[in-house]
Amino acid sequence: MIMSNKLKALLPLVAIFILASCGASGDNPGLEYAPQMYHSIPYEPLTQITDKDRGEWLSNREDGLGEFYNSNPNNQYEQNVRQPVEGTVRRTSNNVLPYRIQKDDVMMANELINPLENTPEILAEGKRLYSLYCQHCHGEKGDGQGTVGVVYAGVPPYNRGAVKDLTEGHIYHVITHGIRRMGAHGSQVSDENRWKIVKYVQQLQNQ
Repeated sequence: MIMSNKLKALLPLVAIFILASCGASGDNPGLEYAPQMYHSIPYEPLTQITDKDRGEWLSNREDGLGEFYNSNPNNQYEQNVRQPVEGTVRRTSNNVLPYRIQKDDVMMANELINPLENTPEILAEGKRLYSLYCQHCHGEKGDGQGTVGVVYAGVPPYNRGAVKDLTEGHIYHVITHGIRRMGAHGSQVSDENRWKIVKYVQQLQNQ
């Protein structure tokens, strides 16, 4: 019983000793239980360290190389950054090509087709985005009577005149590049979100 009590008294001291021995100090990185979580080995595109022993004092890598070595051994020049295949064009998340039609090419924009489906979810999101970016000028109902539109008269309603018949491509083009007093929104609103707004604007055209 006495021996058991002594062991219980020593256990906290043993635990403190073990934890203290895991600590890092100076050039000693300490004990790490999951080194892969702390020392990732992906290729870093903005750095190029070819010295395989660089950071050896810190390394716990399973391949035995220095901690800071980060070159690509699968490339003949050990480069991390490689040129994309000629003709490669970045696409958006919904697999749409970047918008390259210039501001004055409205006739070409008229031929564009909205890549998004006409679903309740997309319309609801289009309405939400419209309230954030468009409603202050164009009004809640698309009648041009927003808080800003009332002050700066001349915002046309969506459901009258030539605006009522504008194509989805034309609306998208105007949101992207702007027109007259309306500023361009291509840098503030993503490609996909612009098309969602178009869906909702077309609903307002028919009201």
